[in-house]
Amino acid sequence: MPSLSSPPNPLKMPPSPNNRNATIVAISTPPGVGGIAVIRLSGPEAVAIAARHCKADSGMHFSVFRDGEEVIDEVMVACHRAPHSYTGEDTVEISCHGSLYVQEAILQAFVASGARLAEPGEFTRRAFLNGKLDLSQAEAVADLIDSTNAAQHRLAVSQLRGGYAQKLRELRAQLVELTSLLELELDFSQEDVEFVSRDRLTRLVADISLSVEALRSSFRMGNALKRGIPVAIIGRPNAGKSSLLNALLHDDRAIVSPVPGTTRDTIEETFVIGGTPFRIIDTAGLRESGDEVERLGMERSRKAAEEADIIIYVHDATQPDSQIAEDLQHLPLDGKHLIVVYNKVDLLGCAPKTAADSCSISAKTGLGLDALNAALTQIIAAQNVSPDTGSNVRHLEALTHVQEALAHVSQGLADGLPTDLVAIDLRDALHHLGTITGEVVTDEILGTIFSRFCVGK
Repeated sequence: MPSLSSPPNPLKMPPSPNNRNATIVAISTPPGVGGIAVIRLSGPEAVAIAARHCKADSGMHFSVFRDGEEVIDEVMVACHRAPHSYTGEDTVEISCHGSLYVQEAILQAFVASGARLAEPGEFTRRAFLNGKLDLSQAEAVADLIDSTNAAQHRLAVSQLRGGYAQKLRELRAQLVELTSLLELELDFSQEDVEFVSRDRLTRLVADISLSVEALRSSFRMGNALKRGIPVAIIGRPNAGKSSLLNALLHDDRAIVSPVPGTTRDTIEETFVIGGTPFRIIDTAGLRESGDEVERLGMERSRKAAEEADIIIYVHDATQPDSQIAEDLQHLPLDGKHLIVVYNKVDLLGCAPKTAADSCSISAKTGLGLDALNAALTQIIAAQNVSPDTGSNVRHLEALTHVQEALAHVSQGLADGLPTDLVAIDLRDALHHLGTITGEVVTDEILGTIFSRFCVGK
């Protein structure tokens, strides 16, 4: 053991033996000095290895951690016996003081006693392999760790608790039942037995397709909650778009100038209202211009409007209302939420005209911003984000393949194709659905998923 005057030599990550029976160890708290740190052991020898250095039997208790005769720290020890642990294995967690020296000394002592350093995400990977989580729930663990606001947190917790996974299990059960019926017909093919009518099969496939499409449709909202609901600020030059952006961010993010055409490119920032992230995009003013750079900026404005879920159209309240209709007819509004914002009301001697889905504000003084924030949050609240909302691109790709396979099944039934050919497409749908939950999985898929986890989780 090195002297206390110098830190232990840093440990190097050995090549993984891919041995599920190995006992693994890692520091589970963020790197650096803190009040406490947590070192986690998991595997068949976890309790035995811990017992060589401190009291470790069951439950939680205070103990002295020793390396040989040397006292390293006074610690809290929590023992979780299999299968009642996060990984489903015997697990020991040591809570020690957050000294870098103490953390490394305990880690080295465990490695010297037979544990090996865990790879990124290996604890959660073992939880999946031991049936404590399905693969979609394991991915939700990473999303929960990465969450930075209430909306992301709620979505990750919902997926971790199994709302999304339950919907997938229901779909899988329906597909398994359909596939089993067709496979049974194949077993009795020489007797020309039909276990389910083709009309009923067609209806069942159509019902499953609707459920799959509902899951696929949920990804737009789920992904937006992870990255921020896209909001485009659109309007004429000098209407106050950049001033509104700065007011929402409480920061001078965009240049504000009375010169038309100051904003020539989109400016994108994220802010949170009521726990929901919004990705707000300030755009170039809408007008005819011979300036090539400004014209390109306006093209980007229209593209931002196309990609946004919410469009805030900013109108200078001192100008004629007729400008609003002129501009809106050129914007892509189908399927989008529109909020018309009458800006510069501080310059008016009387209240501006208002209409449905509109707000009267002064980006300069802050008047009316609370009403605009409330309008934004009400739009999201009305979306009714369900427990089975998806947000993982890998899942979306797999569900798209499921939908394509089901379309082939429907077409095959309509064309009167033989049972064995229809069954092939059903098995294909079942395969792709299984890649989401983990019934169908490869080392490559697992390696890709868990590589983005931190070491210790």
